[in-house]
Amino acid sequence: MKKILALVSFLVVAAACAAPPTNREAASTTNLATPSKSPTRMSDDEVIARQKAVLEAIRKKDYDGFANMLASDQIYVSSDGVYDKAENIKNVKEVDLTDVTFSDWKVLPLDKDAMVVTYTMTIKVQSKGRAIPSPLRASSALVNRNGKWLEIYHQDCEVKPAPPPPAGTNKPAKATASPAPMAAQASTGADPIANEKMVWDALKSKNFDAFAAFLASDSLEVEPEGVHDKAGSVKTVSQFDASKAALSDWKVVKFDDDASLVTYMVKIPGGAPDGERHSTIWIDRGGKWLAIFHHGTPVIKAPAATPAAKKM
Repeated sequence: MKKILALVSFLVVAAACAAPPTNREAASTTNLATPSKSPTRMSDDEVIARQKAVLEAIRKKDYDGFANMLASDQIYVSSDGVYDKAENIKNVKEVDLTDVTFSDWKVLPLDKDAMVVTYTMTIKVQSKGRAIPSPLRASSALVNRNGKWLEIYHQDCEVKPAPPPPAGTNKPAKATASPAPMAAQASTGADPIANEKMVWDALKSKNFDAFAAFLASDSLEVEPEGVHDKAGSVKTVSQFDASKAALSDWKVVKFDDDASLVTYMVKIPGGAPDGERHSTIWIDRGGKWLAIFHHGTPVIKAPAATPAAKKM
């Protein structure tokens, strides 16, 4: 049996982006499907409207239309895997979405040619008769390719309550006594993998000043327990021990010359049993590469297929 959670999550996520918040007027789906004629950065309403066109294509089972809204190098990061465009198109054909509601929309401009939108969605969706967990936190990135805005990245995770702090911990961990040298020496470049490894080196040494120096002032982080700004991210990482974190399965997607995404697996003793999939978008701000967006998703292994399902 195909990985059901991944199938539905992507569809729902695409759908999620599709519907505008309750205080926004619905736009014509006919006009939404047309390419943008200007490289000018989209407004928040336009970002959500573009995503709404994705949902309309899925609802109509217009799979060609759906495919035309995805960049050729689009990826979907799910709790049970990382899927390319061809796999996403194949997977959404097995999903039936009956209801979706949205809240907590946030649009984050990267540059004039790239945007990120994140939100919470409650869904009623099935794949081969099996319901998918809900609600979800979802994130999508859009890029302008030759005047047409396309989805290049999507990720989601189940909404979960914040975990209790580690036993014996009543306050955030303290930073190292001399964080300044590391912060000064950290020099990021266009390689997002190298940048991400430096971030984790700072976390492993509990150098939270150095960690903060890697983040853009308007950075956003999406985790099962909530969405955090820069200050919230720094506070959150100070409350867990990353000293034995193991990183693997690196994959990079280049948005343009000024922005790239890196996604990878993280395993931390005492953390999610099967690890977590993390994705970070790095952006060039005045010659300095900074982390502007991050999404973490605990791994949930797909259930084993039953004998009957294997024959499908």
